Amino acid sequence: MESAQSQRPLMVKVWLGLLGLTLIEVLLAYIHVGPLLMLSALMTFSVVKAVMIMAYFMHLKYDKPALTWMLAPALVACILILMAYLLPDGYLLLENRP
Repeated sequence: MESAQSQRPLMVKVWLGLLGLTLIEVLLAYIHVGPLLMLSALMTFSVVKAVMIMAYFMHLKYDKPALTWMLAPALVACILILMAYLLPDGYLLLENRP
């Protein structure tokens, strides 16, 4: 494993990537795009950010693949649970707009 000093440029690049994705998510809130496009983009960016955080900041990239494969089903389960709880409310808000 590399030393912490040699990993600093990589971590800064990952942090800047996460910051860029967050800025794009905030920008999507200010421009007028369709709800389906917005929800799809936000979900996609959120999953990409979660994978980047798990890979680099939780150091899963450097661990054995078995640990990553153990956590992948939990990530998928969390996404499905969130979609099951949040999407019906989103559609309800769309239908009841003034």
